[in-house]
Amino acid sequence: MDAFLEMMHRFWSDLIARSDGPMTFRFFLQPIMAFLMALRDGIKDAKTGRTPYFWTIAHSDTAGRRAAWREGFSAVARILVLGVIMDVIYQYKMYSQGRQEFPFYPSEALVIVLLLAFVPYLLLRGPVARVAKWWLGRKQKTN
Repeated sequence: MDAFLEMMHRFWSDLIARSDGPMTFRFFLQPIMAFLMALRDGIKDAKTGRTPYFWTIAHSDTAGRRAAWREGFSAVARILVLGVIMDVIYQYKMYSQGRQEFPFYPSEALVIVLLLAFVPYLLLRGPVARVAKWWLGRKQKTN
């Protein structure tokens, strides 16, 4: 039990410590890239008349939900891979100083990458689609 508590303490203190120090630019870069992917896919959703992305995930059948998750992850796959690479570099800079071995914490990398890349994509794609649908409808009324 002590080992688990020690691991959880390290996990949360490491996550909090990531907000300053080397490579803090990724806290801006990854969400911006996720927004750009959400913008691209949200506009595509508006043009094709698809239901909002988050709604599809929350209210469709198992096959539709699985396909939506797969689509979302493939849309941000490059961002996720870039995020993991940046986190490995961060962990190397922070934890390898004066050590023979490099301790890599994959759970921390996964949490950071999902929070910085996939969650913004998931939250932004639907609102972007709604704004794009409104904008496209407004444009068609003037023509």
